[in-house]
Amino acid sequence: MSPQSRRTATPAQWLAGARPHTWANAFAPVISGTGAAALRDSANWWRALLALGVAWALIIGVNYANDYSDGIRGTDEDRSGTLRLTGSGVVAPQKVKRAAFLAFGAAGVLGIALSLASSWWLILVGAFCIAGAWFYTGGSRPYGYRGLGEVAVFIFFGLVAVLGTEYTQSGTISWVGLACAVAIGSISAAVNLANNLRDIPSDSASGKITLAVKLGDSSTRRLFCALVTVPFAMSLLLAVTNTWWALLGLLAVPLGVVGMQPVRKGAMGKALIPVLGLTGRAMLAWAVLMFLGFVLS
Repeated sequence: MSPQSRRTATPAQWLAGARPHTWANAFAPVISGTGAAALRDSANWWRALLALGVAWALIIGVNYANDYSDGIRGTDEDRSGTLRLTGSGVVAPQKVKRAAFLAFGAAGVLGIALSLASSWWLILVGAFCIAGAWFYTGGSRPYGYRGLGEVAVFIFFGLVAVLGTEYTQSGTISWVGLACAVAIGSISAAVNLANNLRDIPSDSASGKITLAVKLGDSSTRRLFCALVTVPFAMSLLLAVTNTWWALLGLLAVPLGVVGMQPVRKGAMGKALIPVLGLTGRAMLAWAVLMFLGFVLS
């Protein structure tokens, strides 16, 4: 154990380790799923709050789990991102692992309560989500090291989170919910892809084979831009097929464009760090605007 890891990390360091810039990935799907339920006049606010608690605890758990697993593997030793608790030696690895499982436990408790209030079999879905969160970078064969990270984000923080939120409130899923799930899953995957684009050099050197490493720099940038545009395409589609109020989602286009600029212009390393927050804000703004559109319609 390094001398640093014997210190008690400050609350600010623990907060940095929880990666607040990624929390939009947890909030946006719940807002979108609740909006889809509201369109059918079946929104339930206390269930929405429970779902929000599940998603928030889960993403914090994911972030601490990744911090722990990447840290003990040494893949965080030469990176340009924000503070990593384990890799920097600020916190002992076991403490970070414990924090991850405390967050997973909180997600599990809230998820069980939500499942019992809607459908008991959702407990199995929740268990699958927690396992997916841990094995992203944990275990002996993490799938995040085989280029499947963005696929997992699309599934868990897109399809499962949005449709699960809608289902717990409406008792069914809809075409609108599916369109929102695809939109949120795509731009959420873009946030993850931007992170991996930044880390291509260090990940390649450490043997962490992300999708960005597989695709290479230029193809990763093109895929990122395509994923960011998906929500706005869904707004147009929903405006034609359901309600013109869905055009409110297009008000988030400027945020998406601003987030894409560093990627389009070839920014590297630390210059890509703001892209995560900017893209996350574009996703959250789109979700809120679509929610308002669904409520108004």
